[in-house]
Amino acid sequence: MTILLDQGGGAVRPPGTEMAAELNEAPAVVQQQARQLGAPLAELVARLVRRPPIVVVTCARGSSAHAATFAKHLIEQNLGIPVAAAAPNIATVYHRRLELKDQLFLAISQSGSSDDLVETAAAARAAGAVTAAIVNDTDSPLARACELVLPMAAGPERSVAATKTFIASVTALLRLTARWTGKVEMSAACDRLPGRLAEATLLDWSAALAPLTGANTAVVIGRGPTLAIAREAALKLKETSALHAEAFSSAEFRHGPIALVASALPVLILNPTDGAAMGFADLAADLRRAGARVLMADSGGDEPGRLPTLMPDQPDADAVCLIQSFYAFLLRLAPVRGTDVDRPRHLQKVTRTR
Repeated sequence: MTILLDQGGGAVRPPGTEMAAELNEAPAVVQQQARQLGAPLAELVARLVRRPPIVVVTCARGSSAHAATFAKHLIEQNLGIPVAAAAPNIATVYHRRLELKDQLFLAISQSGSSDDLVETAAAARAAGAVTAAIVNDTDSPLARACELVLPMAAGPERSVAATKTFIASVTALLRLTARWTGKVEMSAACDRLPGRLAEATLLDWSAALAPLTGANTAVVIGRGPTLAIAREAALKLKETSALHAEAFSSAEFRHGPIALVASALPVLILNPTDGAAMGFADLAADLRRAGARVLMADSGGDEPGRLPTLMPDQPDADAVCLIQSFYAFLLRLAPVRGTDVDRPRHLQKVTRTR
Protein backbone atom coordinates (compact mmCIF):
# COMPACT_ATOMS: atom_id res chain seq x y z
CA MET A 1 0.00 0.00 0.00
CA THR A 2 1.30 3.48 -0.88
CA ILE A 3 -0.18 6.78 0.24
CA LEU A 4 0.01 9.26 -2.62
CA LEU A 5 0.29 13.04 -2.48
CA ASP A 6 -3.07 14.55 -3.37
CA GLN A 7 -3.35 18.34 -3.41
CA GLY A 8 -7.11 18.15 -3.79
CA GLY A 9 -7.74 16.29 -0.54
CA GLY A 10 -7.42 12.78 0.69
CA ALA A 11 -4.49 10.87 2.09
CA VAL A 12 -0.99 12.21 1.59
CA ARG A 13 2.47 10.72 1.67
CA PRO A 14 5.03 13.52 1.28
CA PRO A 15 8.10 12.14 -0.49
CA GLY A 16 10.95 11.17 1.79
CA THR A 17 9.18 11.32 5.15
CA GLU A 18 10.13 8.44 7.40
CA MET A 19 6.88 8.80 9.34
CA ALA A 20 4.88 8.23 6.16
CA ALA A 21 6.88 5.12 5.30
CA GLU A 22 6.35 3.75 8.79
CA LEU A 23 2.66 4.55 8.64
CA ASN A 24 2.48 2.43 5.50
CA GLU A 25 4.21 -0.43 7.30
CA ALA A 26 1.77 -0.58 10.23
CA PRO A 27 -0.78 -2.96 8.65
CA ALA A 28 1.93 -5.49 7.78
CA VAL A 29 3.45 -5.14 11.26
CA VAL A 30 0.11 -5.99 12.85
CA GLN A 31 -0.28 -8.99 10.56
CA GLN A 32 3.19 -10.35 11.28
CA GLN A 33 3.02 -9.63 15.01
CA ALA A 34 0.61 -12.49 15.70
CA ARG A 35 3.26 -15.12 14.96
CA GLN A 36 5.89 -13.63 17.26
CA LEU A 37 3.45 -13.01 20.10
CA GLY A 38 1.89 -16.47 20.11
CA ALA A 39 4.29 -18.32 22.43
CA PRO A 40 5.04 -15.54 24.96
CA LEU A 41 1.36 -14.63 25.21
CA ALA A 42 0.47 -18.26 25.89
CA GLU A 43 3.07 -18.43 28.67
CA LEU A 44 1.98 -15.17 30.29
CA VAL A 45 -1.73 -15.94 30.15
CA ALA A 46 -1.15 -19.42 31.59
CA ARG A 47 0.50 -17.81 34.61
CA LEU A 48 -2.25 -15.21 34.97
CA VAL A 49 -4.98 -17.83 34.80
CA ARG A 50 -3.19 -20.08 37.28
CA ARG A 51 -2.80 -17.26 39.80
CA PRO A 52 -5.00 -14.28 38.83
CA PRO A 53 -3.67 -10.92 39.96
CA ILE A 54 -5.87 -8.56 41.94
CA VAL A 55 -4.16 -5.52 40.41
CA VAL A 56 -2.20 -4.72 37.26
CA VAL A 57 0.48 -2.04 37.40
CA THR A 58 1.62 -0.42 34.16
CA CYS A 59 4.85 1.48 33.61
CA ALA A 60 5.48 3.60 30.51
CA ARG A 61 6.37 7.06 29.18
CA GLY A 62 5.20 9.16 26.22
CA SER A 63 3.20 7.33 23.56
CA SER A 64 3.71 4.12 25.49
CA ALA A 65 1.92 5.70 28.45
CA HIS A 66 -1.08 6.21 26.18
CA ALA A 67 -0.88 2.54 25.26
CA ALA A 68 -0.95 1.85 29.01
CA THR A 69 -4.15 3.92 29.23
CA PHE A 70 -5.56 1.63 26.54
CA ALA A 71 -4.49 -1.35 28.66
CA LYS A 72 -6.35 0.09 31.63
CA HIS A 73 -9.54 0.32 29.60
CA LEU A 74 -9.18 -3.19 28.15
CA ILE A 75 -8.31 -4.98 31.38
CA GLU A 76 -10.74 -3.18 33.66
CA GLN A 77 -13.65 -3.51 31.22
CA ASN A 78 -13.05 -7.11 30.20
CA LEU A 79 -11.52 -8.65 33.34
CA GLY A 80 -12.67 -6.40 36.17
CA ILE A 81 -9.10 -6.09 37.49
CA PRO A 82 -8.03 -2.58 38.60
CA VAL A 83 -5.13 -1.11 36.62
CA ALA A 84 -2.84 1.55 38.06
CA ALA A 85 0.05 3.46 36.52
CA ALA A 86 3.37 3.19 38.39
CA ALA A 87 5.25 6.34 39.35
CA PRO A 88 8.83 5.35 38.44
CA ASN A 89 10.38 7.90 40.79
CA ILE A 90 9.11 5.84 43.73
CA ALA A 91 11.81 3.35 42.76
CA THR A 92 14.45 5.62 41.24
CA VAL A 93 14.32 8.67 43.52
CA TYR A 94 12.71 7.45 46.74
CA HIS A 95 13.98 3.86 46.58
CA ARG A 96 10.71 2.47 47.88
CA ARG A 97 9.68 -1.04 46.87
CA LEU A 98 5.97 -1.58 46.24
CA GLU A 99 4.07 -4.59 47.55
CA LEU A 100 3.49 -6.39 44.26
CA LYS A 101 3.87 -10.09 45.05
CA ASP A 102 1.92 -12.17 42.51
CA GLN A 103 0.56 -9.06 40.77
CA LEU A 104 1.09 -8.26 37.08
CA PHE A 105 3.63 -5.54 36.30
CA LEU A 106 3.32 -4.55 32.64
CA ALA A 107 6.01 -2.30 31.14
CA ILE A 108 5.59 -0.79 27.67
CA SER A 109 8.44 0.85 25.75
CA GLN A 110 9.57 1.18 22.17
CA SER A 111 13.29 1.27 22.96
CA GLY A 112 13.31 -0.41 26.37
CA SER A 113 16.23 1.83 27.34
CA SER A 114 14.82 4.41 29.75
CA ASP A 115 16.56 3.97 33.08
CA ASP A 116 13.51 4.72 35.21
CA LEU A 117 11.41 2.03 33.52
CA VAL A 118 14.22 -0.52 33.82
CA GLU A 119 14.81 0.19 37.52
CA THR A 120 11.08 0.11 38.28
CA ALA A 121 10.70 -3.21 36.48
CA ALA A 122 13.66 -4.66 38.38
CA ALA A 123 12.15 -3.49 41.68
CA ALA A 124 8.78 -5.02 40.79
CA ARG A 125 10.41 -8.32 39.91
CA ALA A 126 12.35 -8.31 43.17
CA ALA A 127 9.04 -7.72 44.98
CA GLY A 128 7.61 -10.91 43.48
CA ALA A 129 5.49 -9.44 40.66
CA VAL A 130 4.92 -11.23 37.38
CA THR A 131 6.85 -8.86 35.13
CA ALA A 132 6.16 -8.56 31.40
CA ALA A 133 7.50 -6.07 28.88
CA ILE A 134 5.92 -5.06 25.60
CA VAL A 135 8.99 -3.82 23.71
CA ASN A 136 10.20 -3.35 20.18
CA ASP A 137 13.83 -4.06 21.09
CA THR A 138 13.67 -7.52 22.64
CA ASP A 139 17.36 -7.34 23.65
CA SER A 140 16.93 -4.07 25.53
CA PRO A 141 17.66 -3.48 29.24
CA LEU A 142 13.92 -3.41 29.96
CA ALA A 143 13.39 -6.75 28.23
CA ARG A 144 16.22 -8.25 30.27
CA ALA A 145 14.78 -6.81 33.50
CA CYS A 146 11.42 -8.57 33.00
CA GLU A 147 10.61 -12.28 33.12
CA LEU A 148 8.46 -12.29 30.01
CA VAL A 149 8.92 -10.35 26.78
CA LEU A 150 6.06 -9.58 24.40
CA PRO A 151 7.58 -8.32 21.14
CA MET A 152 5.91 -5.44 19.33
CA ALA A 153 7.57 -6.83 16.19
CA ALA A 154 7.41 -3.41 14.54
CA GLY A 155 10.88 -3.45 13.03
CA PRO A 156 13.08 -0.32 12.94
CA GLU A 157 11.30 2.98 13.55
CA ARG A 158 13.43 5.96 12.56
CA SER A 159 11.01 8.87 12.76
CA VAL A 160 11.22 10.48 16.20
CA ALA A 161 7.43 10.54 16.52
CA ALA A 162 6.31 6.97 17.23
CA THR A 163 3.50 5.75 15.00
CA LYS A 164 3.80 2.09 14.03
CA THR A 165 5.21 1.19 17.47
CA PHE A 166 2.15 2.77 19.11
CA ILE A 167 -0.10 0.78 16.76
CA ALA A 168 1.92 -2.35 17.54
CA SER A 169 1.69 -1.69 21.30
CA VAL A 170 -2.08 -1.31 21.43
CA THR A 171 -2.56 -4.27 19.10
CA ALA A 172 -0.38 -6.41 21.39
CA LEU A 173 -2.60 -5.32 24.28
CA LEU A 174 -5.70 -6.29 22.30
CA ARG A 175 -4.18 -9.72 21.64
CA LEU A 176 -3.26 -10.12 25.32
CA THR A 177 -6.79 -9.25 26.42
CA ALA A 178 -8.36 -11.53 23.82
CA ARG A 179 -6.19 -14.45 24.94
CA TRP A 180 -6.68 -13.77 28.64
CA THR A 181 -10.47 -13.52 28.36
CA GLY A 182 -10.94 -16.10 25.62
CA LYS A 183 -13.14 -13.63 23.73
CA VAL A 184 -13.33 -14.94 20.19
CA GLU A 185 -14.80 -11.70 18.81
CA MET A 186 -11.81 -9.70 20.03
CA SER A 187 -9.36 -12.17 18.56
CA ALA A 188 -11.23 -12.10 15.24
CA ALA A 189 -11.11 -8.29 15.26
CA CYS A 190 -7.32 -8.47 15.60
CA ASP A 191 -7.22 -10.72 12.54
CA ARG A 192 -9.24 -8.14 10.55
CA LEU A 193 -7.19 -5.21 11.80
CA PRO A 194 -4.41 -5.18 9.16
CA GLY A 195 -6.89 -4.68 6.32
CA ARG A 196 -8.89 -2.12 8.27
CA LEU A 197 -5.75 -0.15 9.13
CA ALA A 198 -4.88 0.01 5.44
CA GLU A 199 -8.35 1.38 4.72
CA ALA A 200 -8.19 3.83 7.62
CA THR A 201 -4.94 5.30 6.29
CA LEU A 202 -6.73 6.50 3.17
CA LEU A 203 -9.66 8.30 4.80
CA ASP A 204 -9.93 12.01 4.02
CA TRP A 205 -9.66 14.17 7.14
CA SER A 206 -9.07 17.35 5.17
CA ALA A 207 -11.99 19.04 6.97
CA ALA A 208 -9.65 19.40 9.96
CA LEU A 209 -6.87 21.06 7.98
CA ALA A 210 -8.05 24.68 7.95
CA PRO A 211 -9.18 24.80 11.60
CA LEU A 212 -5.86 23.42 12.85
CA THR A 213 -3.49 25.17 10.44
CA GLY A 214 -3.75 28.57 12.10
CA ALA A 215 -4.68 27.44 15.61
CA ASN A 216 -2.61 28.21 18.69
CA THR A 217 -4.25 25.52 20.80
CA ALA A 218 -6.67 22.64 20.42
CA VAL A 219 -8.65 20.19 22.51
CA VAL A 220 -8.98 16.45 21.81
CA ILE A 221 -11.80 14.45 23.39
CA GLY A 222 -12.34 10.72 23.75
CA ARG A 223 -13.81 8.23 26.20
CA GLY A 224 -13.61 4.51 26.84
CA PRO A 225 -11.45 3.00 24.10
CA THR A 226 -10.77 6.40 22.50
CA LEU A 227 -9.43 8.19 25.60
CA ALA A 228 -5.98 6.71 25.03
CA ILE A 229 -6.28 7.64 21.35
CA ALA A 230 -7.18 11.23 22.26
CA ARG A 231 -4.12 11.50 24.51
CA GLU A 232 -1.89 10.13 21.77
CA ALA A 233 -3.39 12.55 19.22
CA ALA A 234 -2.79 15.53 21.53
CA LEU A 235 0.84 14.50 22.02
CA LYS A 236 1.38 14.10 18.28
CA LEU A 237 -0.07 17.55 17.58
CA LYS A 238 2.57 18.94 19.92
CA GLU A 239 5.42 16.80 18.56
CA THR A 240 4.85 16.94 14.83
CA SER A 241 2.98 20.22 14.31
CA ALA A 242 4.09 22.47 17.19
CA LEU A 243 0.44 22.86 18.18
CA HIS A 244 -0.46 22.94 21.85
CA ALA A 245 -3.23 20.41 22.46
CA GLU A 246 -4.75 18.82 25.53
CA ALA A 247 -6.82 15.64 25.78
CA PHE A 248 -9.81 15.02 28.03
CA SER A 249 -12.51 12.43 28.48
CA SER A 250 -15.89 13.76 27.38
CA ALA A 251 -17.12 13.49 30.97
CA GLU A 252 -14.05 15.16 32.46
CA PHE A 253 -14.29 18.01 29.96
CA ARG A 254 -17.66 19.08 31.32
CA HIS A 255 -16.21 19.23 34.85
CA GLY A 256 -14.28 22.44 34.34
CA PRO A 257 -12.18 22.42 31.14
CA ILE A 258 -15.24 23.33 29.06
CA ALA A 259 -14.64 26.87 30.38
CA LEU A 260 -11.72 27.01 27.92
CA VAL A 261 -14.08 27.01 24.95
CA ALA A 262 -13.99 30.24 22.97
CA SER A 263 -14.85 31.24 19.45
CA ALA A 264 -13.06 29.16 16.80
CA LEU A 265 -11.33 26.85 19.31
CA PRO A 266 -10.72 23.54 17.43
CA VAL A 267 -12.14 20.56 19.32
CA LEU A 268 -11.32 17.16 17.85
CA ILE A 269 -13.83 14.56 19.06
CA LEU A 270 -12.85 10.91 18.62
CA ASN A 271 -16.15 9.09 18.88
CA PRO A 272 -16.07 5.56 20.36
CA THR A 273 -18.28 2.91 18.84
CA ASP A 274 -19.53 1.43 22.11
CA GLY A 275 -21.59 2.65 25.06
CA ALA A 276 -18.97 5.27 25.90
CA ALA A 277 -20.33 7.33 22.98
CA MET A 278 -23.39 8.27 25.03
CA GLY A 279 -23.57 12.04 25.31
CA PHE A 280 -21.03 12.79 22.56
CA ALA A 281 -23.66 14.22 20.20
CA ASP A 282 -25.01 16.51 22.95
CA LEU A 283 -21.49 17.66 23.83
CA ALA A 284 -20.72 18.42 20.18
CA ALA A 285 -23.94 20.44 19.88
CA ASP A 286 -23.12 22.41 23.04
CA LEU A 287 -19.61 23.13 21.77
CA ARG A 288 -20.92 24.37 18.42
CA ARG A 289 -23.33 26.71 20.20
CA ALA A 290 -20.38 28.03 22.22
CA GLY A 291 -18.53 28.84 19.00
CA ALA A 292 -16.02 25.98 18.92
CA ARG A 293 -14.94 24.47 15.61
CA VAL A 294 -16.01 20.89 16.20
CA LEU A 295 -14.18 18.18 14.26
CA MET A 296 -16.05 14.92 14.83
CA ALA A 297 -14.56 11.58 13.81
CA ASP A 298 -17.67 9.51 13.20
CA SER A 299 -18.99 7.03 10.66
CA GLY A 300 -22.30 8.88 10.18
CA GLY A 301 -23.80 12.34 10.07
CA ASP A 302 -23.30 15.30 7.76
CA GLU A 303 -22.45 18.12 10.18
CA PRO A 304 -19.67 20.54 9.20
CA GLY A 305 -16.29 19.28 10.33
CA ARG A 306 -17.17 15.58 10.17
CA LEU A 307 -14.12 13.34 9.75
CA PRO A 308 -14.93 9.99 8.14
CA THR A 309 -14.22 6.71 9.90
CA LEU A 310 -14.63 3.09 8.97
CA MET A 311 -17.94 1.44 9.67
CA PRO A 312 -17.92 0.00 13.21
CA ASP A 313 -16.45 -3.46 13.70
CA GLN A 314 -15.22 -4.11 17.26
CA PRO A 315 -15.01 -1.00 19.51
CA ASP A 316 -11.43 -1.42 20.73
CA ALA A 317 -10.08 -2.25 17.28
CA ASP A 318 -12.10 0.66 15.88
CA ALA A 319 -10.17 2.98 18.20
CA VAL A 320 -6.86 1.71 16.79
CA CYS A 321 -8.08 2.54 13.29
CA LEU A 322 -8.86 6.10 14.42
CA ILE A 323 -5.27 6.84 15.36
CA GLN A 324 -4.06 5.47 12.02
CA SER A 325 -6.34 7.94 10.20
CA PHE A 326 -5.11 10.72 12.46
CA TYR A 327 -1.44 9.90 11.78
CA ALA A 328 -2.11 10.09 8.05
CA PHE A 329 -3.73 13.49 8.55
CA LEU A 330 -0.63 14.76 10.38
CA LEU A 331 1.38 14.25 7.20
CA ARG A 332 -0.74 17.01 5.65
CA LEU A 333 -0.94 19.27 8.69
CA ALA A 334 2.76 19.45 9.60
CA PRO A 335 4.01 20.89 6.28
CA VAL A 336 1.45 23.70 6.26
CA ARG A 337 2.43 24.55 9.84
CA GLY A 338 6.08 24.59 8.81
CA THR A 339 7.27 21.62 10.87
CA ASP A 340 9.21 18.44 10.13
CA VAL A 341 7.20 15.37 11.17
CA ASP A 342 10.33 13.24 11.39
CA ARG A 343 12.43 15.57 13.53
CA PRO A 344 10.43 17.48 16.14
CA ARG A 345 12.27 20.30 17.88
CA HIS A 346 14.27 19.42 21.01
CA LEU A 347 13.38 15.69 20.85
CA GLN A 348 15.40 12.54 20.33
CA LYS A 349 14.18 9.09 19.36
CA VAL A 350 15.26 7.53 22.64
CA THR A 351 14.58 9.55 25.79
CA ARG A 352 16.60 8.61 28.87
CA THR A 353 15.06 9.63 32.20
CA ARG A 354 15.56 8.57 35.77
